Amino acid sequence: MNLILLAPEEIHHDRLACLRDPRRLRHLKEVHRARVGDVLTLGVAGGGIGRGELMLLSDDEARFTLDGLDTPPPPPLPVHLVLALPRPRMLARSLEHVTAMGVKQITLLHTRRVEKSYWQSPELAPEKIHHHLVLGLEQARDTVMPEVNLTKGFRPFVDGRLPELLTQRRGLLAHPGMPRSCPRGIDEPCVLLVGPEGGFIPHEVERLLAAGCEGIHLGPRILRVETAVTALLARLF
Repeated sequence: MNLILLAPEEIHHDRLACLRDPRRLRHLKEVHRARVGDVLTLGVAGGGIGRGELMLLSDDEARFTLDGLDTPPPPPLPVHLVLALPRPRMLARSLEHVTAMGVKQITLLHTRRVEKSYWQSPELAPEKIHHHLVLGLEQARDTVMPEVNLTKGFRPFVDGRLPELLTQRRGLLAHPGMPRSCPRGIDEPCVLLVGPEGGFIPHEVERLLAAGCEGIHLGPRILRVETAVTALLARLF
């Protein structure tokens, strides 16, 4: 935890922060090995970042006095990530990784090679998704929560939502065998589409290309989803 992320309701009178949840208390004790008087980095969800002095640390509560929360969070990446729903364990890691890298708009999409059982996973519960997003923000010292949308229909997405997204964004379809190498260092908003393990089926590729997406690849190696997404984002931005 490189940032202690506070909810607005945990801040009192603009100068005092109180947190009581077991996860952050345990992290303060076991990882930070925090002691009264230590000064740590804190941020408020949706707001700024600053420093706070630890005034109390017990089994039930930690209290900080705040020295301003006026440093802005790092800038977001100008990308809307459309990710075919990964298997649950991979989903958790992927959400944390892309959040840490600065992705703020995520669509989890059903495609032919996505197992239908994945949509019943407990990892898709709102509180679970929120937990992984928070871990990504804490890692990156960020405070702005990404927006995650669940989309179970491939055809309605391609026919309805995707054209809207592409009106002001460049569409990039990452898929093995595409004619172009992934571009480097782009400075324009984009929609990045990444398939499941096994990739998009040919019909899906055809539909996405026909909708206006450009096909790109990362070379001849086949990567795991969380590795591919991280590599794509790092190369694009």
